[in-house]
Amino acid sequence: MRNSIILLLSLTCVFLNAQSKNENTEVGLYHNPIFAGDYPDPSILVDGDNYYVVHSSFEYYPGLTIYHSRDLVNWKPVTSALTKYIGSVWAPDLVKYKNKYYIYFPANNTNYVVVADSITGPWSEPVDLKVGNIDPGHIADDEGNRYLYFSNGGYVSLSEDGLRVTSELKQAYDGWPIPREWTIECFCMEGPKLFKRGEYYYLIVAQGGTAGPATGHMVISARSKSPLGPWENSSYNPIIRTVDNSEHWHSVGHGTVFEGKDNNWWMIFHGYEKGFYNMGRQTLLAPIEWTKDGWFKLPQDFDITQPIKQPSLAGDQIKASFNYDFGKASLNPEWEFFGEYDPSRFYLEDNTLDIQAKGSVLADCSPLLLMPADHSYTAEVELEIEGDAIGGLVLYYSNMFASGILADKSNILANLRGWQFATEKGVIDQHVYLKLRNVNHIVDMFYSLDGEKWMKIESSMEVSAYHHNVLGGFLSLRIGLVSMGEGNVKFSNFKYEPINNSSLVFY
Repeated sequence: MRNSIILLLSLTCVFLNAQSKNENTEVGLYHNPIFAGDYPDPSILVDGDNYYVVHSSFEYYPGLTIYHSRDLVNWKPVTSALTKYIGSVWAPDLVKYKNKYYIYFPANNTNYVVVADSITGPWSEPVDLKVGNIDPGHIADDEGNRYLYFSNGGYVSLSEDGLRVTSELKQAYDGWPIPREWTIECFCMEGPKLFKRGEYYYLIVAQGGTAGPATGHMVISARSKSPLGPWENSSYNPIIRTVDNSEHWHSVGHGTVFEGKDNNWWMIFHGYEKGFYNMGRQTLLAPIEWTKDGWFKLPQDFDITQPIKQPSLAGDQIKASFNYDFGKASLNPEWEFFGEYDPSRFYLEDNTLDIQAKGSVLADCSPLLLMPADHSYTAEVELEIEGDAIGGLVLYYSNMFASGILADKSNILANLRGWQFATEKGVIDQHVYLKLRNVNHIVDMFYSLDGEKWMKIESSMEVSAYHHNVLGGFLSLRIGLVSMGEGNVKFSNFKYEPINNSSLVFY
């Protein structure tokens, strides 16, 4: 492989998707989603002139990637706070307390915390709080007493440094009674987020089930003059909910309400896009208004699908760059391994990513993944196969569900949901380009000897069902670089491009 090759990753992930919509919208307006693709359970921190967001990272490592913005619309990754594999990481809470940063999160049937003196890290190793339940939500009262709420409406006291639980779980809130005639997945109270405004503490939870029927998920609010309750439910509940399957955004919920730098109030939350559940839960943003009696609600004329007045800016907008290469000392935070992070397994040199082979099938190869942000796109990469390794470009949901195109030293292979076979025999010599073209869930696969002339293989695939309501796991369909077998695979010239469906190119 030529060492002088410049690797260009035209990465149109969360930032490019959101920015392109904003660029096509009237000046001063933004368009949802603000994070396109699988960015569920957002937790936001307002820190001076800066906004920071972290999401559930599940089986993707490094995890708990922190994003930064100055305007709530354009976001850029800062760092990943979790590199040690401890299981599937669910809804976190990012907080700042006495000039330290904390992320509380559930994983592996317990709850953890990581802490740092700076948002950019270094972040500590995860500390096991040795308490069950999920979705921890942090609050401190005016005297500095710290508490964590959980999905069941209970809370525990925390030590002053926030690294130990100092009380038994105490029940404080039982949720909002959902009308029985509504179509929901389950009562499933989860995702507590708390803040104080004036004399009241406010508690926001999700109810109705995070997936399942489109009309299930919702945002519920309650308030109290004590962080420990008793809690009074809002007369404006649910704050937001999908009320009909025909709506563009399904299962909207898991909200965090906060005051922006412009003194306006906002709610960040997530939802599935109708027809594209395999993209996962995407991050959405809505304005909030306060009533005379001290409750918050959405504006009466709010429409989540329409352009919305953009927050006033304090400071310069972040201008994200979308061109990345593998020549840096470390991977960009958008790249995550499935189920592990082993820095000894890969290295970057001469604009090339070299990944040591692992496992013998897609289920145990721990691929390197990237979240696409478009309904239709192409992804391509150049591969050099060393030893008896197999390299590939796949669409990966989980270790049980993945499909794509691969290559060994001499053959092109197809893998359809685990059924792997040679589809073009003896056509390469350790070097090949591979391409996927996904057009509204229909995926064609190609290979090339020179990166210019592409040959379509016989097999194609349909991937619309690769999502949680079918497969479970709360995951999403991601582009994966595969290195398995014995040996190494070198990757370069990765390119990702959105497709305008009205101008498709066929080979």
